[in-house]
Amino acid sequence: MKKIRVASVSYLNARPLIYGVQDYSPLQDKMILVEDYPSKLVKMLEDDEVDVGLVSVAAIPKLKDPHIISNYVIAAEGDVASVCLFSEVPLDEITTVLLDYQSRTSINLCKILMKFLWKKDVEFILTTGEFVDQIKGTTAGVIIGDRALVQLNNFKYIYDLAREWRKLTGKPFLFAAWIANKPLPEEFVQIFNEANSHWEKYLDQIVTEKPFPAYDLKYYFTHNINYDLTQDMKDALQMFLDYSKEIDFI
Repeated sequence: MKKIRVASVSYLNARPLIYGVQDYSPLQDKMILVEDYPSKLVKMLEDDEVDVGLVSVAAIPKLKDPHIISNYVIAAEGDVASVCLFSEVPLDEITTVLLDYQSRTSINLCKILMKFLWKKDVEFILTTGEFVDQIKGTTAGVIIGDRALVQLNNFKYIYDLAREWRKLTGKPFLFAAWIANKPLPEEFVQIFNEANSHWEKYLDQIVTEKPFPAYDLKYYFTHNINYDLTQDMKDALQMFLDYSKEIDFI
């Protein structure tokens, strides 16, 4: 079998799945693994530089032949903690929102919430680098990933986007999935799913190896993030894609 080019986000929330993929010996001679931030990996999928990636679900409409190949994802049933709108002022005073360049899904989710839940008309600005120090006054910002966890004690007003999505839809939110840009060999898909299924056994190891003083990682992996794909998440994904047609989709 030709080696499958596999890409993953480099955030903490992906580590349990990545540990499984890296540690499962039947998979090692069948793949090449690279890691980067979400929007860059989406571009790699679009350009066929990789075959499958653990990437933002906003990639799906951009791919010619997308396939979710695994039963393991990055999702949230309630608060996700690592995808939030941060502000110095309450929601009704926000006039501008800085959008984190690292994730298309999160910024599109914020746009959906602004239009359909909060019913606010604000200016959106897509960032290209670090922007936390620009969040001040009536300018808020969407921050994702490990950087968001660090900021949880630094702002007076924090709107968890997964929690707000549930207010809008009553559904969990599916942030990222293993998405392929073409059909992959069934043998690989089966072995890959087996590797992902071992994610729980790595939690204590990750917490020990990668100390993260800003947030309780064991709680994060077991309460904020949900890794097992459910039908409710699939339904929520379709709702997200439907809502996305009504906004200026990035």
